[in-house]
Amino acid sequence: MKCERNCPGTIEDGYCDTCGMAPLGGTGHVGNSAATVPPPRKTDTRATSPSSRTGALSTRTGSATARSGSSRTGSRRRRFGGGLVEVTPIVQADPATAVMATAEVPEEKRYCAKCGNPVGRARGDRPGRPSGFCPSCGEPFNFTPKLGKGDLVGGQYEVVGALAHGGLGWIYLAVDKNVSDRWVVLKGLLNSGDEDALAAAVAERRFLAEVEHPNIVKIYNFVEHDGAGYIVMEYVGGQSLKDMLKKRRAANGGNADPIPVDQALAFVLEIMPAFGYLHDRGLIFCDFKPDNVIQSGDQMKLIDLGGVVHIDDLDAAIYGTVGYQAPEMATEGPSIASDLYTIGRTLAVLTTDFRGYQSTFKDSLPDRNEFPVYRQFESYYRLLLRATRLDPAERFVDAGEMSDQMLGVLRQVLAAGGEPRPAPSRLFTGELRTDLKSDVPRWQDLPSPLIDLTDPAAAFLASVTVTDPSEVLTLLANAPEETVEVRLRALRARIDMTDFDGARQARDSLLVTDGADWRVAWYDGLLALATEQFEYARGRFDAVYSALPGELAPQLAVGLALELAGDAGAAEYYDVVSRTDPAYTTAAAGLARCRLGAGDRNGAVEAYNRVPGTSSAYRSSQVGAVRALVRAHPASAADVTSLAAAAALIERLEIEAAQLAALRAELLEQALQSVSGGQALPATVLGSARTGDVRERDIRFALEDAYREMAQAVHGPEKIRLVDLANASRPRTRT
Repeated sequence: MKCERNCPGTIEDGYCDTCGMAPLGGTGHVGNSAATVPPPRKTDTRATSPSSRTGALSTRTGSATARSGSSRTGSRRRRFGGGLVEVTPIVQADPATAVMATAEVPEEKRYCAKCGNPVGRARGDRPGRPSGFCPSCGEPFNFTPKLGKGDLVGGQYEVVGALAHGGLGWIYLAVDKNVSDRWVVLKGLLNSGDEDALAAAVAERRFLAEVEHPNIVKIYNFVEHDGAGYIVMEYVGGQSLKDMLKKRRAANGGNADPIPVDQALAFVLEIMPAFGYLHDRGLIFCDFKPDNVIQSGDQMKLIDLGGVVHIDDLDAAIYGTVGYQAPEMATEGPSIASDLYTIGRTLAVLTTDFRGYQSTFKDSLPDRNEFPVYRQFESYYRLLLRATRLDPAERFVDAGEMSDQMLGVLRQVLAAGGEPRPAPSRLFTGELRTDLKSDVPRWQDLPSPLIDLTDPAAAFLASVTVTDPSEVLTLLANAPEETVEVRLRALRARIDMTDFDGARQARDSLLVTDGADWRVAWYDGLLALATEQFEYARGRFDAVYSALPGELAPQLAVGLALELAGDAGAAEYYDVVSRTDPAYTTAAAGLARCRLGAGDRNGAVEAYNRVPGTSSAYRSSQVGAVRALVRAHPASAADVTSLAAAAALIERLEIEAAQLAALRAELLEQALQSVSGGQALPATVLGSARTGDVRERDIRFALEDAYREMAQAVHGPEKIRLVDLANASRPRTRT
């Protein structure tokens, strides 16, 4: 089938083999037949076994699944990172301008392909030789390009010039004379005597020509010329992330200017589906770094597939780059986890002036206090920490799970600019707040983990809709199988019914069999909150936060534990949660309490005002804002401005008359104290319609009215108490 987009290509596997677009009037597909693509490895214990982990929590539940493939989009797309970040497209220049003026490898970059020692270096006044033998191991080397302008390779590809020198040798720009003079790239070997390089090239020819994904450079062909092999691939014009860093440094006077965190996350998120695609087919990229991803137009692409190996190929030569490559690669080989490690390291290099990443910090990250972005965005730092843990089993499960957490972190980063970025969680319910009239911090209001739908008892648990914990336990006794989810549900029921001894026994049993599961840590933290072990609870929720840095629920739980322990650090976590997703009204209330405790009345009001008008908690949040402005506090006495602001809020509130009167009474009591102390008050304290000076007599009459209105809504002793207060408030009059 011919391509209809003014292109000479042919539709193969759903996409044009020339322009890469789907056919007009239809949709392409991503994928290949099992006959041509090696199947995924069935048992990769390096990437999936959680059995020996002790230092981190597992997220290996059915909730996290790999994302394979990516939808193709037209050139008008301008947003990356789930549509959250606007990115300027890279205008492609004439490919011929990318050719090197002088094709040579600088001496300081010449290393032996076998032993890694320096070769071809200058001695005294004599320049280094571009070819020869390694003085350390005797391996021959040759850094001279084998192809020159005008050479016709494979009888089809006319060389224009050298583009660069990569890990496997020279890369050339050429024109395909058989397909409408389209631009292609020829990648040759480092030298013809390098058996490992030859094996890698042959491996690319065997399976990479079948790889078809919009975010991966397309391999067209494999040809030989004068005894050397060349891979023919799609020309991707644009700018690599490494080039972006170089340009930013140059524009900053030679000083480092890292890519902003939101942009870096957006760039990498765009190529994460490509990793999922490769991993689903049992392929490991191995050598991901800023050099190997390019922004072309409004699309990101993985390039340089020379290091890709099949996960089952234990004899393949492994290519990687110091500072990016996972430490276990030399002993355990490549895995999904090792690829995710390179992604984490790449993000660290992109967003910080990461000096020593190939030496001092070759296998670690600097302390969080080393860089402002780490201090500002704790979740981002935790994301990098988890992706680059030394134990591969402690990293993310797969590219899909890492993408989910990256996207969650991106939302938090963007929300720091002031605009909320809410999104439903795949792992947690929303908050469980039911008492909207109370601002008291309660562990019962925290979100709850969603049921793992891959659990054998998931369908049964979905049928358990009763809320009474004792009834829940009765029904769970009839579960078809005592799975982890069933045991977790029983643990929660025992906590709810304050059967703490039974809850501890259930928790201890789970710790023995599933201690690395983050859900066990979550419920252990709930039990600790319920039994007022606040410091221990903070530690358990902190572990969940480290496992799931893109989720808001763990941060809300950490904030609650800190607040209950009397730690002012709770405000930081409440702030991130409520700023990112205002639907977490408990976070806004918690932040307001923390700010009010520090004497920041205006800050408390700002926190309450984060609750959206569509929320069922909106009215209660406005009541909280009024009280934050009115109530006396040791750190901040109510002033004229706060009382006037409270009066304006009260006038806008739509709540029950008795509750409104109670708020007015609180305001007027504080106003009465201010007037008695000689402070002048604006007329607006008594309502926007009032003018003139406010005297004590006016306040007392208004306070009397408020108490009498409150008394009309109650009976018995409370009514008598309010009437007495009204009488006591009434100003003395002469008869």
